[in-house]
This record gives sequence, structure tokens and C-alpha cells, in this order.
Amino acid sequence: MKYIFSLLLLTISCSLFAQQKGAAEKLIQFSGIITDVDSNSVIPYVTITNISSKNQQYAANYKGYFSIIVRPGDILQYTAVGFTKVELTIPTEINGSQFTQMVRMKSEITYLPAVQITPWATAEEFTRDFLSLKIADDDYEIARKNLSGKSLSGMMQTLSRDAGEISNVNWRLAHDRALNKNMVQTNPLLNPFAWGKLMQQIFSGDKTRESDN
Repeated sequence: MKYIFSLLLLTISCSLFAQQKGAAEKLIQFSGIITDVDSNSVIPYVTITNISSKNQQYAANYKGYFSIIVRPGDILQYTAVGFTKVELTIPTEINGSQFTQMVRMKSEITYLPAVQITPWATAEEFTRDFLSLKIADDDYEIARKNLSGKSLSGMMQTLSRDAGEISNVNWRLAHDRALNKNMVQTNPLLNPFAWGKLMQQIFSGDKTRESDN
């Protein structure tokens, strides 16, 4: 009876050991997508470390997808720049050889102290530069300068004439030529009346000088 009880105990122990060994040697295809817990956007190129398998490392692709081989009970660690580290344990009881799970990571916010940058070493330098600062003209001042007589005169001398202005000048000149085409200017040297008037002015001038003497 004693030997039968020992044999039965040995059989049960071997069966339990075989089950544990089988569960430990079972391989599982673990797949998933890594996303941000706040925005649900994928996180690319996350590093996956299997702590239970001598820190063997894997990497997700640019779409946050990964597919690796693990064993039940393995502890996986997910790390990425700007995100808090996440640890995940593979369940020991998995039906089949495939396991899928979404992994969510939270962004890590680091608040840096505010830094104030000023281009002046002292308050006196700031005061001096501020008092010598030339304030830019507003729209009203710019319009007033553009419409001043000096500005308009300069633009009249430098700007070229447009087609309408040239056409008006040509039309005015043609009109003047049409009005004066029958008017002939005479030479005063050929006018006898002009000569008579000239001689009269000369004689009158001589009489004036004699009366003065």
C-alpha cells in the first residue's frame, strides 16, 4: 500500500511538472497597435523589451504595429521618447497560439522654467534705446506724406505718362494746329506802317532830349 501511494504521488508530480513545462515552452504570436491614450493617434517606432527573455528588444513600425513571439507570463516593457514607460504581462492562460491587444501610452509632459531674454544689459541702456526709438508712421501719416505737394511734384517728374494723358495732349495740339492753320504771321520789317511808327518814335525821342536840355 505504501508503494502504491508513493507511485501515485510521483505520477501526479510528473503530470503537474509536464503541464508547467508545456505552458512555459508554449510560443504565442503577440500582435497589437500602440496608440496615444489621449489622442488615439499611433505612436511609431516604439521599443519593446521582453524582460523575461533576457531583455530581448523589438521595435514597432511607423504605423505603431508590432508582431512578436512571446511565452505566457512574459513581461514586456514599452518605451518611447516623450511617453511614459508601460509594462504589460502576457496572460498565462491563452487559447490558441495567437494573442492580440491594444497598447496605450501616455505622453510625458515636462515643464521647464521660464527664461526671460533681453537684449539690454542694464536698465539705462534700455531707457536710452527706447528714447531714441523712431516710431513707424501710421496709415494716416503715410497717406498725408504721399499726397503732399513735394511728393506729387516728384512723382510728376519721375512717373511716365499713361496712354490717356498722351492722347489728350496730342488731341489738344492737333486742335490748336487746326485753328491756326490760316493765320500767317507777317514780318514787321516788311510793314511800312511799322517803319513809320518807328521813325516817329525816334523823332519824338530827339525832341524830348532837346526840351530836357
